[in-house]
Amino acid sequence: MSKAKITVVGAGNVGASAAHIAASKGLGDVVLLDIVEGLPEGKALDMAQGKGVYAAAGNLTGTTNWDMAADSDIVIVTSGLPRKPGMSRDDLLAKNAGIVKSVTEQIVRTSPNSFIVVVCNPLDVMTHVAAKISGFDKNRVMGMAGALDSARFACFVAEDLGVNIGDIQGVLMGGHGDSMVPLPRFTSVAGIPLPALMAQDRIDVHVERARKGGIEIVNLMGTSAYYAPAAGAVKMAEAILNDSKSIMSCCAYCDAEYNIGGAFIGVPVMLGENGVEKIIELNLNDSEKSQLDTSVSHVKELVSAVETMI
Repeated sequence: MSKAKITVVGAGNVGASAAHIAASKGLGDVVLLDIVEGLPEGKALDMAQGKGVYAAAGNLTGTTNWDMAADSDIVIVTSGLPRKPGMSRDDLLAKNAGIVKSVTEQIVRTSPNSFIVVVCNPLDVMTHVAAKISGFDKNRVMGMAGALDSARFACFVAEDLGVNIGDIQGVLMGGHGDSMVPLPRFTSVAGIPLPALMAQDRIDVHVERARKGGIEIVNLMGTSAYYAPAAGAVKMAEAILNDSKSIMSCCAYCDAEYNIGGAFIGVPVMLGENGVEKIIELNLNDSEKSQLDTSVSHVKELVSAVETMI
């Protein structure tokens, strides 16, 4: 792929962090876009000056003008209201649906050939909104959830075992929230199955903490996480731009896969130059299937609700 262009919509904590990570990796030209005059320009200028230290390639621009985002290869959508203490991701449904609808309409106008990576919550439903409004092929619209959830689980496991977090490969499925489905028996440490290294009661503790990883951070600092979600979104963009055929969990459209029947849900996928190039179907046991079915049902309920809002 020729020199890439990545637009990050939303110059708040998640968006600014994503733009900074993408710029520091030298993935291409980065545009940071927001509706608040001065905010994206100031943050982009600060980041651009920082590039004088680490000398990464690519331009970095902050703007409120959607025309500056024209012909983007990847658009990372972080715009939306963050969670506050006491709020669930689902509480954000109506307000963020309107924001994602408006943003997606601009993406279609300015970058009709782009891939969309959705980050705002409730993640699975907002990905559905972006897909419906854009009309893009389903492989070009995806949500960043599994990359983050897997990273959280890996963090907790690595701390417990005292091992290099880079040696941990995990899989999480289902909706991004309390009903997500971590899969410990598909998690490995340098190829060694996690259950061979850790007692089940410890695994259960980390599974539950991963499910509540977002609200733990909200309760600590009064707003949603941003460094790790931004890193997850950029990892997905990088896999697409580099055609790396990377296997990771993300929110992708499934129909016959896992008998989901048409919904955006967290599953392991292969990401490459065509976006979501393959859904990886694991042989789930009865308990895992039941948990996934419950999670999918919750996502579909929210999708039904959001349909009346868009």
